[in-house]
Amino acid sequence: MTTLDLLLWGVLPYVVLVVCVGGLVWRYRFDRFGWTTRSSALYESGLLRIGSPLFHFGLLLVIVGHMVGLMVPEGWIRAVGVSDPVYRVGALVLGGVAGFCTLAGIALLIWRRRTTGPVFSATTRNDKLMYAVLLLALVTGLGMTVFFAGLELAGGHTQDYRRVVSPWFRSIWILRPDAAAMAGADPLYKLHVLVGFALFALLPFTRLVHAFSAPVGYLFRPYVVYRTRVRYAAAGGQAKRASRRGW
Repeated sequence: MTTLDLLLWGVLPYVVLVVCVGGLVWRYRFDRFGWTTRSSALYESGLLRIGSPLFHFGLLLVIVGHMVGLMVPEGWIRAVGVSDPVYRVGALVLGGVAGFCTLAGIALLIWRRRTTGPVFSATTRNDKLMYAVLLLALVTGLGMTVFFAGLELAGGHTQDYRRVVSPWFRSIWILRPDAAAMAGADPLYKLHVLVGFALFALLPFTRLVHAFSAPVGYLFRPYVVYRTRVRYAAAGGQAKRASRRGW
């Protein structure tokens, strides 16, 4: 293991974690009104109605899949009766569907942002960088899944991420980073992890920060009272019900 490996897999994860958490705290304290997606639904809603659910629901499945694959030890999966072949097939099918949905969703959102004038005018350099890193993370993850699956179907040997990446990831949270495990990982795994680092470092400073917004206050807010439309008389300002056609 080299010094570079120690810096990348033993030190950099904590640097990214400090930047991410510190950035969220800073953003909440000093840019609370900027903690928003800056919605552009007013300018265009057709593509947004399709791309946004595809992206968000697909990304949710991707996150769940990553947490299961990285946090749950390999032995625990076998203990509940899931064999390695069944796990690989399930990971390929579910991960592939989630990845393609997320990629299709973000592709539609980028196309919408580029081709809709007002939306493109509201796009900042920060947004462009965020889209580029997010797209790269999706492409590397999905490409890696398809490549390794194709290699296994062709009879080749692939490296199981649960024996290299997962132990390293879990070791970070107990403050004993196993940099040697990650140093021996496939270069594709390393590329995907580094792109993930960049994404989490940028997260507090982009519109992705809304992922940490939970509408808890919505459960306790007072009721919204809706009134029928009224028209005011020209004199006196007294409200009078508007005449309606029909029965």
